[in-house]
Amino acid sequence: MAYLDAHVNGVRSTLTVEDRTSLADCLRDQLGCIDVHVGCEQGVCGACTVLLDEAPVRSCLMLAAQADGHRVTTLTGLQRLDPSATTALRSAFESEHAVQCGYCTPGMMLVARTTLRDYPAADEATIRDALHGNLCRCTGYQQIIEAVQVAGSLLTASGDSAGAHHGEGNGSAGDGVAIDGGTASSSARTDGGTS
Repeated sequence: MAYLDAHVNGVRSTLTVEDRTSLADCLRDQLGCIDVHVGCEQGVCGACTVLLDEAPVRSCLMLAAQADGHRVTTLTGLQRLDPSATTALRSAFESEHAVQCGYCTPGMMLVARTTLRDYPAADEATIRDALHGNLCRCTGYQQIIEAVQVAGSLLTASGDSAGAHHGEGNGSAGDGVAIDGGTASSSARTDGGTS
């Protein structure tokens, strides 16, 4: 058994889990975070993306015990963490018809929020690069890309940027998050690590 003491969506959660329990399974089955979707269980689809200390990670690849002492945010908790970005993203995803079945939406929105935090005026290429690890079988991506651009415009027009007003973020846009041996500031880690 492993011990987990973490802040999940702003609430301290203390529990014991089986050593082999993934963070995704723990969040869904033990903490009721049904907005964490499990797709491929191999870290490929991005449906299980959550924020770990503000960085997107694949919760299906990460053991729950690895989140001990960290802050975990799902889409539900994003409203508390960053209400301006959440509102802008929801509005833009709706207006641009970026949601069809909705299975990929939580992961897409969490990565989009991180992208807009790091690059408030992100262009299409930056958004595409950030979302490259999140699969959608319904929209063909163009509506999602457009929605992230619209959300960025909404935040810029309001004088806000994702997370900036909360002092969130932990470094400059160039700090990056490891992916396949390289860096991509806003993409989810594929190794499940917490470095």
